[in-house]
Amino acid sequence: MKFGELFSEEYLEKLGFSKDDIYGQKRVADVHENDSVDMKLKVVSKRLQESKDGKKFLLLTLSDKTGEIRAVDWFNAAENDSKIKINSIVKIQGRVSSYMDRLQINVDKARDALIVLKEGEYDPELFISTTKKDVKDMYSEFKALMDSIKTDALKDLLRIPFTDESFVEEFIKSPAAIVVHHAYRGGLLEHTLGVMKLCDAISHLYGDVDRDLLLVGAALHDVGKIKEYKMESYGIERTTEGELIGHIVLGVEMLNEWAKKVPNFPKKSLYHLNHMILSHHGELEWGSPTVPKTLEAMILHHADDLDSKIGQINSLKEKSSKSTWSDYDRYLGRKVILNWNDFDL
Repeated sequence: MKFGELFSEEYLEKLGFSKDDIYGQKRVADVHENDSVDMKLKVVSKRLQESKDGKKFLLLTLSDKTGEIRAVDWFNAAENDSKIKINSIVKIQGRVSSYMDRLQINVDKARDALIVLKEGEYDPELFISTTKKDVKDMYSEFKALMDSIKTDALKDLLRIPFTDESFVEEFIKSPAAIVVHHAYRGGLLEHTLGVMKLCDAISHLYGDVDRDLLLVGAALHDVGKIKEYKMESYGIERTTEGELIGHIVLGVEMLNEWAKKVPNFPKKSLYHLNHMILSHHGELEWGSPTVPKTLEAMILHHADDLDSKIGQINSLKEKSSKSTWSDYDRYLGRKVILNWNDFDL
């Protein structure tokens, strides 16, 4: 049993244990130039290339739950390329250097400096992050918001899934994404609660908002992600349903099945909830089959977008805690200041 399974990382660090002690190896976030490393990492991408003088080399992007790092193999490139697959967990030995202002691992010459590991030969906790918030507290807040809904039909609708213990277990542990935002165990609950709280606050600012309908839409807007993602030992993976259909349509299908179990569920409310789920990404080019066309749908979209962007920035802060600026983030389309107090004008 590892230290991290008994105590929090923060507590152990206060006692003087290093992250290497806690996790049994360095993590990507803790690697520095000139380090000699012996690490277990996930293969995010790979590319066999050839230098100008005809020498083959293998470029890899590797990761754990703290970040990504590039690696290059100049010695056994073709052989390693043939046995490594995307999402493989590899044991890599090498030395860290800096190339074009980025850290990279130069794989050692030995043939066993890069080997593929089997399930059971690595700790999944190296690759699967978990929300840092208290899950019980979050779910209590979530239930309190559901209980505040006054419309009987809408309350009955939510009772269908949220009195099903197996569904609640899946909802609580599911991630909200693979990489973009809340991409960790418990991320779906954390994100959904954040969106509900934003929608609740906004509903009190504008008197013509249907608060009950808005909260139900917020509670269910990403529910299809329970079927879109699955947790594997090497991290988060998209299911076949997720690849072929996606969480928006999956969520609509789930909503309509639940509504059938509520006697005389209002057709008008069902249409509105369908529209809110279908349009919550906001734009056609962002994956929504339609754009928001009601006040509640518009509020839901912007609450969803705001909570996801805050989640992305918080993730950047965790991964680059010692930097003033982040690297360019392709999802946010910009660099962001991570530590305003360190910002020097």
